Amino acid sequence: MLSAWDRRDRPPEEGLAAELRGFAVDKTFLSSLKGILLETELALTFIIFICFTASISAYMAAALLEFFITLAFLFLYATQYYQRFDRLNWPCLDFLRCVSAIIIFLVVSFAAVTSRDGAAIAAFVFGIILVSVFAYDAFKIYRTEMAPRATQGDQQ
Repeated sequence: MLSAWDRRDRPPEEGLAAELRGFAVDKTFLSSLKGILLETELALTFIIFICFTASISAYMAAALLEFFITLAFLFLYATQYYQRFDRLNWPCLDFLRCVSAIIIFLVVSFAAVTSRDGAAIAAFVFGIILVSVFAYDAFKIYRTEMAPRATQGDQQ
């Protein structure tokens, strides 16, 4: 006669622990170059959001949106959860995230500096720094992930 434990692969405690292990943070990723870049982007985006909230609240939505998008990418990369979505081209999505953030923060930063408010000028300065961080991240993504694939496609 089969018992209830024979019909299951494992007890419920092990199944719950296995599910929770899927969200374990990879500390080596957080100390890697990509992790540090994402953390820097997240911190600078939050600072710009605070500056825009203090001065021109019309522009704070762009900073808040980029903050949540960067937070989502940091979470997906740090927990290795992005590997479960194997149909998505993650380097390309990450590259497009960086390019869109560069365009958004360039436009918003230059529009904010015209108000001549102290917090808006601080947002402009941090925005230019953030644009350089996003540009470096996009360059590293293109160089390490996308350029080798293009050269492999030409050789075949």
